[in-house]
Amino acid sequence: MKHNPILLSIVIGASLMTSCGNGSATDAKEKADSTNTAKIDSAKLKDTSATQPVHMADLKPDADFAVAAADGGMMEVALGKLAVRKGTNAAVKKLGTQMVADHSKANLELKALAAEMHITIPASMSEKCQKEISDLDSKSGKDFNKAYADLMVKDHKGDIDEFKKEAKDGNDAQISSWAKNKIQVLEHHLMMAEEVQKELDK
Repeated sequence: MKHNPILLSIVIGASLMTSCGNGSATDAKEKADSTNTAKIDSAKLKDTSATQPVHMADLKPDADFAVAAADGGMMEVALGKLAVRKGTNAAVKKLGTQMVADHSKANLELKALAAEMHITIPASMSEKCQKEISDLDSKSGKDFNKAYADLMVKDHKGDIDEFKKEAKDGNDAQISSWAKNKIQVLEHHLMMAEEVQKELDK
């Protein structure tokens, strides 16, 4: 899908701070979703008078995916740093280090792609993600190790499903391609997390 020059010409002046599904006025993910919706709706109005309308509504699912991926990516980095700092098991620390490295790289790539396409992504984590971090930070020792491994397995299973969906059904070629290229990395993360789970269960 080619980028719509009308959308790309829209000035992005909205703040990035808003909500992640909770409807809060201060949640970054929800604000990013709302900003993208407003920009796409504005572009659609202009599309109706264009000689070759491109139906900007088609971009909304891709923008939603990018917002969710950015939110989740920031959380994975924060959780990984927590695992490195609080983990009492070498495998947990190693997993955390890998999460920080890989998700930091992916976050930078997504940020550049979103900027190129004039899609707004959150600059800070949603309240939901912040709560995940707070809940994990409240644990220590073996309880922390197990909770982190369990969370990484659960999150990466969900992430893989979402990234595969975007790769298969996404309307924007660049976002779909980015998602497709990350599936193998996420599957490796899941394998690592499951191995840590098994080790902790011994």
